[in-house]
Amino acid sequence: MATYFIGDIQGCYQELRLLLEQVSFSPDKDELWVAGDMVARGPDSYHTLKYLMSLEDSVKAVLGNHDLHLLATYAGLKKAKDKDKLQALLSAPEIENIIEWLARQPLLRKLPNEQVYMSHAGLSPQWKIKNAIECADFATKKLSDKNRNYWLSIMYGETPNNWQDVNSKEDKFRYTINALTRMRYCYKDGSLDFSCKSSPENTPNHLSPWFCQTTKQLKKAHWVFGHWAALEGDVPVENIYALDTGCVWGGELTLLRWHDKQYFRQQAIKN
Repeated sequence: MATYFIGDIQGCYQELRLLLEQVSFSPDKDELWVAGDMVARGPDSYHTLKYLMSLEDSVKAVLGNHDLHLLATYAGLKKAKDKDKLQALLSAPEIENIIEWLARQPLLRKLPNEQVYMSHAGLSPQWKIKNAIECADFATKKLSDKNRNYWLSIMYGETPNNWQDVNSKEDKFRYTINALTRMRYCYKDGSLDFSCKSSPENTPNHLSPWFCQTTKQLKKAHWVFGHWAALEGDVPVENIYALDTGCVWGGELTLLRWHDKQYFRQQAIKN
């Protein structure tokens, strides 16, 4: 059995299948851990989700910001954007089942029997790992219960961006969503910034990448994430793995085989 981690697929279905062919992926004996953003911007979000669902228990996904936006769009809280290329997915006859499957996916996963964690964006410097686990579980329950649409409706916003300012369940939900699916840079006190999306060599002096502030929390743990294509998979921290290499932007789709830390890549197909 092999465990594979994969970065942001974003509807790049052909590249996904070709990449899994490279490693002879078998759902009977292997697992595929998906670091969020399964949909949007790429050409075929519909078949991407259909395929991932067909893998049943061999796929272990977390939600990314684009996946959450799809839930909000389906709920009528946001308008579908042409650039997201979600028309075929939203008009699919089985869309309700797809949405329910998506809404059941957590925001954070841990590899059994190992200190290996996966989220879409990373670990807030203002959290210990136990805080991230508790908050992710809290938000996941809200997204999968009957009041999902209420929580989706209050999901958007950039405050509070400091964990010390969380004073309500709504604050906790929004901070958790932002930390686990949107975060890239943080201020020196660990509070979240949402404006800067550039690569670290162009970082303003008042900001630093989240992973440069989490060395104590992750001293004995590993963290796998996606979300940040500008990194091109390069993180100067030994136990942190960045897997978004911008396939949807013409880059590559990246797969990490965990037991030997070998990477496999599939170049984006020009359509």
